[in-house]
Amino acid sequence: MAKKKSVEKKKAVDFSLLMSALVLVFIGIVMVFSSSWPEAMQDFGNGYYFLRKQVIAAAIGLCGMLVCMNIDYRVWKKYSTLIYIVALTLGALIFTPLGVSLKGARRWINLGFTTFMPSDAIKIGSIIFFANFLSNKKKDIATLRQGTIPALIIIGISCGAIYVQKDLGTTLTLAGTLMSMFFIAGMNLYHLIFMGAGAVGLASLALMGPHNAYRRNRITAFRDPFAYKLDIGWQAVQSLYALGSGGLFGLGLGKSRQKFFYIPESYNDFIFSIIGEELGFLGTLTVILLFLLLVWRGVRIALSINDTFGCYLATGITALITIQTIIHIAVVTSSIPTTGITLPLISYGGTSLMVYMSAVGILLNISRHANLDRS
Repeated sequence: MAKKKSVEKKKAVDFSLLMSALVLVFIGIVMVFSSSWPEAMQDFGNGYYFLRKQVIAAAIGLCGMLVCMNIDYRVWKKYSTLIYIVALTLGALIFTPLGVSLKGARRWINLGFTTFMPSDAIKIGSIIFFANFLSNKKKDIATLRQGTIPALIIIGISCGAIYVQKDLGTTLTLAGTLMSMFFIAGMNLYHLIFMGAGAVGLASLALMGPHNAYRRNRITAFRDPFAYKLDIGWQAVQSLYALGSGGLFGLGLGKSRQKFFYIPESYNDFIFSIIGEELGFLGTLTVILLFLLLVWRGVRIALSINDTFGCYLATGITALITIQTIIHIAVVTSSIPTTGITLPLISYGGTSLMVYMSAVGILLNISRHANLDRS
């Protein structure tokens, strides 16, 4: 038994997953540098300001990936409850004096030397905890009292902890991720009808509340962004201009025009549009294919692992990356109403980059225990 365990530890990680993640991070560093140069020069007098912070975050994220890649993923099951409580506690800290309000939302914690966004920790903590819950309830997951109701409570608490931060985009991303895990675990599809009705009701409240006029404005702008191109439709229109002017081959790396204060958050929430402008359709296609490769390997890992916790954990991490990527690309192409959400592994943001690279590290460790076809 000891010999078998030793051999298992030496099993190689999924190379395709590893390389696709690292290439995406590299592309992200290059594009963050390019798209953030004008704002960095204007606000800090140093064009390398955002690049330096992104490189530091990538280096820490790489360490996190290597550590998680070499920690048996089953350890996260043992400490899942503690991880979940810590994640929710971090989310609650934004309402203490440590919380920082930026751009109309209170989503950051001030650590003195840097700021930290707890929503990213909540996403991963919720996935780990929910994977443990589903693996323990596999025989009762389709029942109402033992399966659906407790699952909805966990989903509600997790998403609610992010929603109170006025971050509807991330709330929907996490809700979609956890529901994907619940579906894969064997939820009762009849219960899905009532959950859908409840989701519609909650969405209506999120839109029609007295303090949510800005969300209704986004839907209005989405219906015809060019009719409101000087106010509420500005971001969508400028993003479309960037993508359209890129053509097939792009204007060239560093030659974007829209990053010169036309697109807000060009290095973050709208970085995909700058990729399209500078690298063209071929550049955006390359990024999409890399994400598809990453997602495909994640799905293969989830299907090939015998342990249910590992299956649900791999499903959750893969679904999170998939859903967030789809939402980001849909926003910048004006396929859905505008919402602020980053492109995983690429957009500027230290917390996001470090958490996602570490999550990929967990996925890589699961691949070491999976029966993957390596032909």
